[in-house]
Amino acid sequence: MDADHGIAGVKYECLLFDMDDTLYPMSMGLNLQCRHNIEDYMLEHLHIEESEVPKMCLDLYKEYGTTMAGLKLLGYEFDNDEFHAYVHGRLPYEKLKPDPVLRNLLLSMPQRKIIFTNADQAHAVQVLNRLGLEDCFEGIICFETLNPPKEPKDDDDMVIESAEFNNDNNLRDSHIICKPSLEAFEAAIRIANVDPNKTIFFDDSTRNIETGKAAGLQTVIVGRSDLVPGADHVLSSIHNIKEAIPEIWEVEVDNIKGRIQSQGLEAMVLA
Repeated sequence: MDADHGIAGVKYECLLFDMDDTLYPMSMGLNLQCRHNIEDYMLEHLHIEESEVPKMCLDLYKEYGTTMAGLKLLGYEFDNDEFHAYVHGRLPYEKLKPDPVLRNLLLSMPQRKIIFTNADQAHAVQVLNRLGLEDCFEGIICFETLNPPKEPKDDDDMVIESAEFNNDNNLRDSHIICKPSLEAFEAAIRIANVDPNKTIFFDDSTRNIETGKAAGLQTVIVGRSDLVPGADHVLSSIHNIKEAIPEIWEVEVDNIKGRIQSQGLEAMVLA
């Protein structure tokens, strides 16, 4: 994708954000409910033995990045949109409230800001709308970006499309590209057209952070108090960005380092 790579003098050109359990805390409970919905789908639609479902769901998530990716590789056949509608369609989105503090922080950052999530388009748009952050990001790299559907959707303008992957439908059905695979990170870097050395990646997953670092990104683990392998910074909450990484707002003009004032740079944000 072609885009302005920020303003002169800024150390970082792009901020790449995971969404779930990163832009809002895990305590909201959507993660747990999502796992329950996946287990119900495995039981009701794939007819997997009830006693095997919980362990299988967790094991596949740990092995392949998402349970869905693991199920596909094991040969289970199901429609991706149907799966996402079932798993995300019953989430308690009403628990997510507008976050004006985070919104103001994001709008005060001069860099490009992009969502990078394993979730599908509908879920990503729903979450950002609920948080009041829908206009804080240039675009969304989501499930459909890395795994283009056979038939084009009526896409939201924010969702970044990609046609660079194998067009073999059978291959795409069985091989899902998602974090924490290096393939997913390298694809996101190409699609967003960013320099990884000048890009900061925020995520709550230690596995994603490790791969992000391997892909050359600057990394920030969110929702913890201790550094993990591959992390350059740690945030107990996404709201602590300014205290932990003040250089996001620092610019060098004629070799003099200054600080960008915290004002909504809405003109730089693309819907």
